[in-house]
Amino acid sequence: MAIISTKLLFMTTIMSMLTMMMITFTQATLLIEWNIMEFYNMNISLPIILDPTSTIFMTTVLIIATSVMQFAKTYMASDKTTDRFIILVLLFVLSMMFLILFPHTMLLLLGWDGLGITSFVLVIYYNNSKSLGAGMITALTNRIGDVMLLISIALMFNQGHWMVMNIWENEVVKWIPLLIMIAAMTKSAQMPFSSWLPAAMAAPTPVSALVHSSTLVTAGVYLLYRFYPFMSTWKEFKTVLVMVATMTMLMASASAMAECDMKKIIALSTLSQVAIMMFTLSLGLPEIAFFHLITHALFKALLFICAGNMIDIHHHSQDLRQMGNVSIQLPVITTAISIANMALCGAPFLAGFYSKDLIIESMTMLMTQKNLIIFIMFVVATILTTAYSTRFTMYTMLAPTVSPSSQYSSENMTQIISVSVLAALAIIGGALTNWIFTVPCVEPNFSSMMKILAPLMVTSGIIVGIMVVMHKSTAPTILVNSHCYMWFLTPLSTHISPNILMKLPLMELKEIDQGWSLIPTVMFNSMSTQSSYTMSLQNNSTLNYIACIAIIISWTILSV
Repeated sequence: MAIISTKLLFMTTIMSMLTMMMITFTQATLLIEWNIMEFYNMNISLPIILDPTSTIFMTTVLIIATSVMQFAKTYMASDKTTDRFIILVLLFVLSMMFLILFPHTMLLLLGWDGLGITSFVLVIYYNNSKSLGAGMITALTNRIGDVMLLISIALMFNQGHWMVMNIWENEVVKWIPLLIMIAAMTKSAQMPFSSWLPAAMAAPTPVSALVHSSTLVTAGVYLLYRFYPFMSTWKEFKTVLVMVATMTMLMASASAMAECDMKKIIALSTLSQVAIMMFTLSLGLPEIAFFHLITHALFKALLFICAGNMIDIHHHSQDLRQMGNVSIQLPVITTAISIANMALCGAPFLAGFYSKDLIIESMTMLMTQKNLIIFIMFVVATILTTAYSTRFTMYTMLAPTVSPSSQYSSENMTQIISVSVLAALAIIGGALTNWIFTVPCVEPNFSSMMKILAPLMVTSGIIVGIMVVMHKSTAPTILVNSHCYMWFLTPLSTHISPNILMKLPLMELKEIDQGWSLIPTVMFNSMSTQSSYTMSLQNNSTLNYIACIAIIISWTILSV
């Protein structure tokens, strides 16, 4: 695992240097055609796209993958199948590389399906009933989006579109954008496909740090970002996306307030932040959405790695209520958790501040003039984001622990290295991306009263989080249950929908394979009736024989 970490670090260095060259010297898009094979008049080539977007994103993925492999040295130390884990993680990074760097639709599909297959195998890594159930939910939900993307690619092929870059320049089938949006919604776990994301936390924590920060769930956002000029040709795109994203954002933030599983809280936080990216796309601001994607990946991977260290110390217990009072034993990890949560809340001059504050200001400028309900839902979701982050911090660091103090251990250098790099990027990553990488844009211009809305939301969220921790909740039971079950999306997708969808196959199984179908049953009944009548005539009765002989003789005489 140390060799793999070193190789990933080398690749990260190369990609970061390439990114700096792209930003500093060219600021353009390079499309490289790699001619693989020529056979008579057939030419097989592989297109590679190098632009600031792809290089920045790939650099971020490699940085997080390097930190994850460093963290996995301690977390997976007792695992007997470490080689399988390393291969699966590298395949996952390779699939993401196909998705990011290759604009050909066939290679895009290869990376898309590669993400689905490897994520399924990683979710069922521990081979127990919980992980197998979570893997099936993850795989079946994502297959909906895979089929939609496959249909849209087939329709684009039918009209001669092979490259992602030039689809919107020609006339295409009008409902292809709808299929692409459904594919992005399933991969990014937007409503009503949200229940698989918390279930996928059955995977090992290093996998969660990679999968649910910068790769799998952000693949849908990246797909919409690449197809954005084409998606904008559909008139209802922004309207549908803003409603779905707002509902998902509010649902995920409210569900995180009612959740006690540490990893599921972070997963719901990821779902809320991905919904914010979708919301920003619906506002017509794809560059800001991509900016938030990069900054979110940095502090969310840090939060996952810190949570993994906490879970490892607590003997793999993920219950938030059994943690607390670890700041003396784990000073670096608790500091990193504080930095990640503050960046998530949008604290000034951390990574999340530059993108999230810009999104809030842009939303304030646009939505107050269009839709007041969407504006209120966004504000409530943002307040709840700060509230559950405050609740998370207070439970993990300030609350008195339930577990005995003898279980705690000190930090080792491997843990400190894996946390320190991402902690530094969670502090300065937003400023670097904003000052060096991001193309300058016009700042929102509105009243000074609206300018204080963002800090006011952060302050309100902190107060709500402290009140929830300090005072026992008296909310109605139906409200708490609805948030615990993600507005009842979890039972709908795990209990009701499978039962309904399995009724017809079960009837076919019992009717055809394990029983009689309609036509054989009718034939069997009619033949049984005729056989019974014939057998009644042939039951060795003398009168029947005499009657039959008399009928035959009479028929013979009459015929003569």
